[in-house]
Amino acid sequence: MKRIIYIALASIFVALGTIGIFLPLIPTTPFLLLAVYFYMNSSYSRLRWLLNHKYLGPYIKAYLSKEGIPLRVKVKTISLLWITMLTTIFLATDKLHVRLILTAIAVGVTIHLLLKKTRKDSI
Repeated sequence: MKRIIYIALASIFVALGTIGIFLPLIPTTPFLLLAVYFYMNSSYSRLRWLLNHKYLGPYIKAYLSKEGIPLRVKVKTISLLWITMLTTIFLATDKLHVRLILTAIAVGVTIHLLLKKTRKDSI
């Protein structure tokens, strides 16, 4: 039963990660990393499929490798993060606690990205 639940969860996270490629508000890599975790604990054949996937595999491998994130990608990601967060903070809510939580999330993600090693080449 646990195996079936893990495979179902991993498949949901793969779907969400795939949607995240096209919708910038949905994070791709964290969902794919969750899928890796659940596939690792339930189905090695599906894990292998995900890691070797033409489009999804590079997201996972780039994050897990110690090569770093290209500077251009970092700048683009952080810029898009702050544009969407500020838009949400000022246009989508008037509740102070929601604004503070969104700001804290944006700061946390920005710090995380800045601490990741920067690769000099570009994708």
